Amino acid sequence: MEADSSQLAEATAGHNLEVGEEGRDPESNTLHEPLLKRNRTLSSNPLALVGAKVSHIESLDYEINENDLFKHDWRSRSKVQVLQYIFWKWTLAFLVGLLTGLIATFINLAVENIAGYKILAVVHFIENERYLTGLVYFTGANLLLTLFASVLCVCFAPTAAGPGIPEIKAYLNGVDTPNMFGVTTLIVKIFGSIGAVSAGLDLGKEGPLVHIGSCIASLLGQGGPDNYRLKWRWLRYFNNDRDRRDIITCGASSGVCAAFRSPVGGVLFALEEVATWWRSALLWRTFFSTAVVVVILRTFIEICNSGKCGLFGKGGLIMFDVSDVVVTYHVMDVIPITIIGILGGILGSLYNYLLHKVLVVYNLINQKGRIHKLLLALTVSIFTSVCLYGLPFLAKCQPCDPSVQEICPTNSRSGNFKQFNCPDGHYNDLATLLFTTNDDAVRNIFSSNALKEFQPASLLIFFVLYCFLGLFTFGIAVPSGLFLPIILMGSAYGRLLGIAMGSYTKIDQGLYAVLGAASLMAGSMRMTVSLCVIFLELTNNLLLLPITMIVLLISKTVGDSFNPSIYEIILDLKGLPFLDANPEPWMRNLTVAELADAKPPVVTLCGVEKVSRIVEVLENTTHNGFPVVDDGVVPLMGLATGATELHGLILRAHLVQVLKKKWFLPEKRRTGEWEVREKFDWVELAERDGTIEEVAVTRNEMEMYVDLHPLTNTTPYTVVESMSVAKAMVLFRQVGLRHMLILPKYQAAGVPPVVGILTRQDLRAHNILLAFPHLQGSKSREKKH
Repeated sequence: MEADSSQLAEATAGHNLEVGEEGRDPESNTLHEPLLKRNRTLSSNPLALVGAKVSHIESLDYEINENDLFKHDWRSRSKVQVLQYIFWKWTLAFLVGLLTGLIATFINLAVENIAGYKILAVVHFIENERYLTGLVYFTGANLLLTLFASVLCVCFAPTAAGPGIPEIKAYLNGVDTPNMFGVTTLIVKIFGSIGAVSAGLDLGKEGPLVHIGSCIASLLGQGGPDNYRLKWRWLRYFNNDRDRRDIITCGASSGVCAAFRSPVGGVLFALEEVATWWRSALLWRTFFSTAVVVVILRTFIEICNSGKCGLFGKGGLIMFDVSDVVVTYHVMDVIPITIIGILGGILGSLYNYLLHKVLVVYNLINQKGRIHKLLLALTVSIFTSVCLYGLPFLAKCQPCDPSVQEICPTNSRSGNFKQFNCPDGHYNDLATLLFTTNDDAVRNIFSSNALKEFQPASLLIFFVLYCFLGLFTFGIAVPSGLFLPIILMGSAYGRLLGIAMGSYTKIDQGLYAVLGAASLMAGSMRMTVSLCVIFLELTNNLLLLPITMIVLLISKTVGDSFNPSIYEIILDLKGLPFLDANPEPWMRNLTVAELADAKPPVVTLCGVEKVSRIVEVLENTTHNGFPVVDDGVVPLMGLATGATELHGLILRAHLVQVLKKKWFLPEKRRTGEWEVREKFDWVELAERDGTIEEVAVTRNEMEMYVDLHPLTNTTPYTVVESMSVAKAMVLFRQVGLRHMLILPKYQAAGVPPVVGILTRQDLRAHNILLAFPHLQGSKSREKKH
């Protein structure tokens, strides 16, 4: 893995470099030329960083392959089979919600109990004034928990490192991310999240929960892990990229719902942030999955409230209920609300910029090997532990307010007004924020009706610390999420602004903290609708809706003027070929024919092709799709005899299966429909296992023939060569294509029926600018205007 990582040293930082033999361009070679990058040729890098592992990536087949087998199966399906298919879709959606809810509950219980007993043990040392012993115990416990999480990721499942959301976005966009949804990744993500969050690192379990939900969905859809799949016939209907995409979308929604107890917010998060393709039926199923998650969480919360869950109290599930707080505004409140929005946009874009630089440095460190990855994670853990334990000693002890209903002071696992090192009747406000779990820190800083609970100096220390921790914790080899660090940073400056406003505003300081958190999330992640609903469901107060909407809109607008969202930056750093929703303006000045000219000639196959030709093509190219062309066809409508027919497109995976099953003909002829059904099933054709290296063909078999007509997709998406690249990119992305054929504008004798093939890599702006550098000038001029 480290050898591959060194090849990707700067490719993962968004640069296209010369790569080794493993990193050759899959679309920039002719049949007999070596696979080397050529000047003035559309080039791409087939390597990308998936989690923390360098992987060879391909595109997914979201397009329906309408060959003869599919058409026959579609015609022969009975109403019972159709109803059964629909029933199992809803059953899978239910199971995704059920298992995600159960695993989220398990993670919450484990984190709250592990972190709780750790904190109580340290409190015992502090009460006995054994401060140094408390520091050693606190740092050592966090170090062991971080080591546990990091070893799992480094040694067993590198794809489990990080949040997983960028890879899920790429998968739903049409990029295959290998080993991203395996059972090992799922197990490491669960226990790694428990270890990392319990260690007090500045990260959340929200991103990992989204990944966990997606892993559950993928494993259910394919019938289990690769080596132990269930072979039930009904499961085989879901063994294709289209249905797996829908199920994984349900899993991502369920993960967000499990993190925030926000069912509608989870659905909108999938719609706004991760999903590229959407329809009404998918909306219903994702909503059903999130509803199941909420029922599971609510059930376990009721059980835990009776004291049957150890130290699990209100923690573990961020719930800031301000339904009893009366929210009133006046004209002067427009000013601080606008300031919060502007600050969120500026600070969010600045955070994205700095995190980009940190991740580039971390990538260079991680390339040096496993030991360096572990040392980096442990270094961050030690620094975090020393800060969380030591900084509260800098804060002044505050006297308890007798009017406050909560217990003050307290040294319990959770709650406001931590006594820490203060005398009786006093509390340490900085320890209330630092010496606790991240979820409790959010709940404490969001607390309402306590105007002088936190001093400005303590909030400023908290804000500066979490800015540093938020930058330097993300990127180490543990499962981590971005939601919680950004919420903590935003709530700190939001509450500071609320204190600064003083009597000039009627909005509670806790609500300012909520608005600050929302503004920074919008400024960094650039989400609006889903964030608004998530915070609405967290606060349980509709009166917050107008000002939350205003803050989110301002923050996103300001942030967009500086740089892309944090997930887009991470996608670019990892080298994942994500297609944006909006094409670059200069793409309208370029036609798809010009792109085809920058590529080697397209490789075509005949409808009835010789086995030796198929083997030659598969061995000497890395293309995944080949046009099937028939010469000398007699047309039906009075055209010239001997016309050339474009029969369709056949996939590499299908050609490999033909060779594996040795479906050969001794003479050159077309087969009957019954012959192909004896050898192949349309469900089998959805499999993409196997390579040409695994196939053995004898010399006699090389002289035989294969009828490709029954296996060819007869309805591929095509565009005329005069179409602009911008228009082609929009079509490619919205339909979820893997290949797009370019047809000539004029049909005449001697004109080939196919001008070229466009793939995902051909439509990426970065790759186009490398082949057409003169467009860089027009890009700069458009930015100026």
